[in-house]
Amino acid sequence: MDLPKNKGDEPTTSVDVSKESKLVDPNYARDKMYKKGVNLMADEKMEDAARAFEGAIQIDPGHVESLLKLGYARFHMGDLAGAMESYNKVHEIDVTNSEAWNLKGLIHYRQKNYEKALECVEKAIETNPTDGMSWYNKSCYHSLLNQIPESIEALKRSIEIDVKNAKKAVRDKDFENVRADEGYRRIVEVVVLESIRQGYHKVGQIVWTTMLGKLEVEDAARKLLEKGLLVKVEKNIGLTKVDEYEIAPELAAKIGVEKKGLFGTTKKINPLLVQHLKEISEAIHAVKSAIEKGDVEDVLAKMDVFIDPSKKGAQMIEHFFEEHRDIRFFRIRLADKRYEYLQTNKQKMLDLFDHIESQATKRLRNETVGSA
Repeated sequence: MDLPKNKGDEPTTSVDVSKESKLVDPNYARDKMYKKGVNLMADEKMEDAARAFEGAIQIDPGHVESLLKLGYARFHMGDLAGAMESYNKVHEIDVTNSEAWNLKGLIHYRQKNYEKALECVEKAIETNPTDGMSWYNKSCYHSLLNQIPESIEALKRSIEIDVKNAKKAVRDKDFENVRADEGYRRIVEVVVLESIRQGYHKVGQIVWTTMLGKLEVEDAARKLLEKGLLVKVEKNIGLTKVDEYEIAPELAAKIGVEKKGLFGTTKKINPLLVQHLKEISEAIHAVKSAIEKGDVEDVLAKMDVFIDPSKKGAQMIEHFFEEHRDIRFFRIRLADKRYEYLQTNKQKMLDLFDHIESQATKRLRNETVGSA
């Protein structure tokens, strides 16, 4: 929502600039309606938002973002058929759109058709194997179908991509069928370990931040102690002795820890971030070299480093989310259209990797200075 301004605050050329923007940008009217819809959606005015997205689509029937947002608005209005219609139109434009596949899965989930939901989310993952939310939803659907090993495996993959999914899972009722499984209990340990890493050392603090039960936290902490991943220290608070948990020094040196002071985080040690940024920079040099040479197969292989979660995919999602999506888009198109596409989009690809390299260098410099 635009805030009112005093007349003196308005630049004298604002009307001329606005007119120029309308003339230069052919998508001005469409984008204006789309942004209006996004703002209305943020205010939870779904019916008004849907009308705005419909207006944007009327101007540009092929605007995928408006179709996705229209489907989302309709979904939250309870119009599941209308939402599915929007997502089907997205797939008429781009059958590989993973977001639309994932959202179709949610419609089937709402209808308790978990097998169809699973089919949709598997197509989402096929297109975008590093989408943590799709893996998380896949885990939910397997759990609801009582397919325990498959559910645990998918949940592990989602947590590898985004550790916050572990915290979400321990509160999710969709996992009732897998809570007794040993693999799920290890995920509870991950949540407790991450909470301690973030600076919450007492059982009560961990319970508060994770929403786990006290007995679950104590059981997970005991197992982590047995594995040598935690150490228990006794602190004197006044006349009372309180047990606290710390990450074992060897593990802390690898994963980084945060220390909480009276006013929040006071110190952050993250040696892995420096390593990841250096590795990303090295991978950028390799892919840029392949692009310059024009070797399609080599470019595809080098791009996989930024997409595959077992390589740098998870780090790219964490630190360069938008750029990760752009790389994925380029890779899909390059695999389909090959050399001609590489030559046409060569400079755009190089510019993207130059941008990532610049940002990585800046963050690496800040991290190095901050830890000096």
